[in-house]
Amino acid sequence: MPLPRTRGTALRQRLAELRGPDVPAKALDARALAALAANPGCERRAILDGAGVNKAALAGALGAPSAFGQSQFALTRGNAFEARVKADGGAELLRLVHERLDPAAEPPTEARVPDLTATGPQGRTARTALELREAVEHPGAWTLLDHPMLALDVAGSPAFLEPDAVVVHPDGSWTVVEIKSFPLLDGSADPAKVGAAARQAAVYVLALEEVAKHLDPAPRVRHRILLVCPRDFSNLPAASAVDIRKQRAVTARQLARLTRIEDIADELPEGTCFSPELPAEELTAAVESVPATYAPECLSACELAFHCRGRSREAGAVTTLGRPARAELGGLETVEDVLAAARGEAGDPGDPAVAALRRAAALRAEALEAACR
Repeated sequence: MPLPRTRGTALRQRLAELRGPDVPAKALDARALAALAANPGCERRAILDGAGVNKAALAGALGAPSAFGQSQFALTRGNAFEARVKADGGAELLRLVHERLDPAAEPPTEARVPDLTATGPQGRTARTALELREAVEHPGAWTLLDHPMLALDVAGSPAFLEPDAVVVHPDGSWTVVEIKSFPLLDGSADPAKVGAAARQAAVYVLALEEVAKHLDPAPRVRHRILLVCPRDFSNLPAASAVDIRKQRAVTARQLARLTRIEDIADELPEGTCFSPELPAEELTAAVESVPATYAPECLSACELAFHCRGRSREAGAVTTLGRPARAELGGLETVEDVLAAARGEAGDPGDPAVAALRRAAALRAEALEAACR
């Protein structure tokens, strides 16, 4: 549900103050949104993304620059491949959708490719919704929406998302298309990269479902998306249907768990600002005023990961060892607590985690004693 106008305006003004004077907001894309959903307990990332703060510039100003992101070469190669896939009115792309997802439908010999040009993200979002409605009201034809704009409410703040393509089938159903530059080798791709693409596509599916809710009858948003990649080491497109129902369910649940951005903003000290132009000490204090939830997975998903990892190590937090280790250690939150429990200096002997640590410490001592004989 959208915020009331006065409340929404006040929140936008507050978020603009957090970015700094005259600093443009950085758009929250699906890749960042999927990463945010993977770590919903991190208030720091939630407020920085909600305020549109450029985290890469912020990390550099904090003295912990991150190498996170795609190289210029990868971006150029990806753009060239996407242009090839969508050439000739998307004929090859639609052929792949028909072949992999809807072979029973009429072949896409002709298709509508509407112009989605409009002013600003709100205008493009409205134009996309209009063209989707138009396609549903005139079934029987294929429609290709090239870089449509979708909106999704994230913890009380709107995020504008731009999938590579959305295809409307002759039966009126909708399919998300993800075009990636990593290869399909012998029909399969790197599972980690496919998983990341699936999580990103799940965000688009959730946004499309929001559009579908406003149509009567609501069209079906397919939960099998089309992943298009180069075949082997060529520049020829190959495609695979990917079922993203699990990723969609997890992403929806995690986004629902996010603390509302206005609640986080209300807890910040007056005058807090995350502008990279601030003195280092003042900027560090501002960033540290927002709790973070660091995990090693952040290194591949967040520009502030190196900064947060350094602070986590200084505090001796067991989260630096990974979420599985953190879950196994129960109420032991620091490495010092863990070592003290293992040595028998602290901790409840009835705690399974403490008992396991002491048993492990005893076994280690026995092994070292045997090795020294």
